[in-house]
Amino acid sequence: MGKQKKSEHLWLKKYPQDIPWDVQFIGKPAYELLEESANRFPSRPCIDFLGKKFSYQEVLILVNKVAKGLQNLGVKKGTKVGIFMPNAAYFPIFYFGILKAGGVVVNYSPLYVVNEIADQIRDSDTEMMVTLDLDVLYSKILAAQKETDLKKIIVCSVKDILPFPKNLLFPLLKRKDLASILWDQRHICFKELIDNDGQPKAVKIDPEEDIAVFQYTGGTTGIPKGAMLTHANIYINAQQARMWFSKVDEGNERILAALPLFHVFAMTAIMTLAIRSGAEMFMMFPRFNVDEAMKMIQKHKITFFPAVPTIYTMINNHPDVKKFNLTSLKACLSGGAPLPVEVKKQFEELTGCKLVEAYGLSETSPGATSNPLYALNKAGSIGIPLPGTEVHIMSVEKKNQEVSQGERGEICIKGPQVMKGYWKRPEDTQSVFQDDYFRTGDIGYMDEDGYIFLVDRIKDLIICSGYNVYPRVVEEAIYQHQAVEEVTVIGVPDKKQGESVKAFIKLKTGKKVTAQEIRSFLTDRLSAVEMPRYLEFRDALPKTMIGKLSKKELRAEEVNKPNKKTI
Repeated sequence: MGKQKKSEHLWLKKYPQDIPWDVQFIGKPAYELLEESANRFPSRPCIDFLGKKFSYQEVLILVNKVAKGLQNLGVKKGTKVGIFMPNAAYFPIFYFGILKAGGVVVNYSPLYVVNEIADQIRDSDTEMMVTLDLDVLYSKILAAQKETDLKKIIVCSVKDILPFPKNLLFPLLKRKDLASILWDQRHICFKELIDNDGQPKAVKIDPEEDIAVFQYTGGTTGIPKGAMLTHANIYINAQQARMWFSKVDEGNERILAALPLFHVFAMTAIMTLAIRSGAEMFMMFPRFNVDEAMKMIQKHKITFFPAVPTIYTMINNHPDVKKFNLTSLKACLSGGAPLPVEVKKQFEELTGCKLVEAYGLSETSPGATSNPLYALNKAGSIGIPLPGTEVHIMSVEKKNQEVSQGERGEICIKGPQVMKGYWKRPEDTQSVFQDDYFRTGDIGYMDEDGYIFLVDRIKDLIICSGYNVYPRVVEEAIYQHQAVEEVTVIGVPDKKQGESVKAFIKLKTGKKVTAQEIRSFLTDRLSAVEMPRYLEFRDALPKTMIGKLSKKELRAEEVNKPNKKTI
């Protein structure tokens, strides 16, 4: 993959004038993002958790105390410490505290079952786990501890971070939800952990080499792999995001943390970007609720709202959406999954806010490309490379050959945010890197202006009678029907064609439509080979932990029910 001259980078033709693409980033320890903002905005609110505010200075003090407490427990450079909790004030405090202590953050989804937790503990070599005193969380960690070498459970009290009078009412109203904890030597409470002078030992960090985060890939196929993200990866991706939002009013923005911070998209697009910008994070706890989200946007005059497409769809189709004032929103960023053009259009019409699609992966920290907020924006595109990032479209069959402009191929990324590799998986690491470029496994093409269009995952490609059918193309066409709220398309086994196209559709509330009406609607929008052979209407479609539509469960159903009749 030969090095291209700057003049050959198509995206430079329409690159935002106020953003330099060829900037040379300098990596720093990731915890300096917080230290820098705490120095600039010490009294500015950093976190709002259910009404309790923590200033940047207060968060930094707690981070230093956590770091010292962890070091007192034996955390040193490279020690793996897991975080197992939904969005709470403790999350960023421990995230940066672990890094300051020299440890590695291992993100765990609070939706994991015990065997998934235990598997990740063993794979990552997690030695300590941070969780809340809620039984639904703690009981899982306790069970996983019995199956693994987990040395210590750090338990944080929800009550202690609630504002008055919620802190008094919580233990009374939620008594049945609180865990019964045996405080032996394998446990330590948050208050005890931070009972120190807040002066952790300085740990020498090499930003380019030292790992900050293990971010496990979603596991939609195969066994999840731990992407090793360095301090430089995390620090620089936050800087790239900040440069992209060039009109950010530092120290004055308000961001809604509606996505779970354990997920890589939220980690950067919400937490580290907010902290880099001196923004105030309003946390939703314990999970996303569309009514609560719109109330919070209106009440707190939220200015920045990163989310996944399904969330924007929920807002678009909410029966009372016009009763809420959402005009405070300056910018909305969609990631984690393809953004249907119709969803983008409807949301922008409802709110007057620009909604742009971005793209990235766990392996890219995750931000790699985005549509500009204040320059040319192309619906259906994942935008152009972020500053310091190169993207090339390479042949799937001929790995060393770059395809022509407009031709489909595999999206390959090079930049300072690209991971070091997969933990304990040198063969997998070697297989996804080629000449310093990360091969994403995604199919796309680049237009004459350097804008990239994501077609589909290589693994999602449907081979129908020898023809390539891309599920996203079919999904985009179905989304145009006014009765459709959500759709997922997969390939199902077919003795004659190899695979056939099947669409699972969720209709909007109160809407009715037949399979034949859908097919008639698609006649002028899809080719004969792309036309779904099977249509199945459902009340709900499976989603991942972050709220993305998921194909994995549907594929499994089809495999397990080979004789199932569909429309």
